[in-house]
Amino acid sequence: MALRKIGADRGRRPVVKMTVRKGDTVVVISGKDRGKRGKVLRVLPREERVVVEGVNIVKRHTKPNPPKVMQGGIIEQEAPIHRSNVMVVCRSCGEPTRVGKAILEDGTRARKCRKCGEILDR
Repeated sequence: MALRKIGADRGRRPVVKMTVRKGDTVVVISGKDRGKRGKVLRVLPREERVVVEGVNIVKRHTKPNPPKVMQGGIIEQEAPIHRSNVMVVCRSCGEPTRVGKAILEDGTRARKCRKCGEILDR
């Protein structure tokens, strides 16, 4: 019998810092949807994945569910893709860029474009 460490994570993945946030415009840099741009709909930090509008469309076969007024059929929806396969697009220069960190005058931290230096956060 294996001994478990006190305070062990019990099989859960650690939460990773994500440079991509909900609402960002991103471009897919690898995979079947390479070159597509879209808005980030959801961020899943524990799985290190993001759901991007119009990217990685999969078909799901559903049964009708009358109590929930759900119609059956084939539904197309976005599936998550790994965060390493997307790059944030800067609002000011319009280029895909890596994300840097900046400390503002009031002491708060913000994300910045590594190409033009503009602050990405609102």
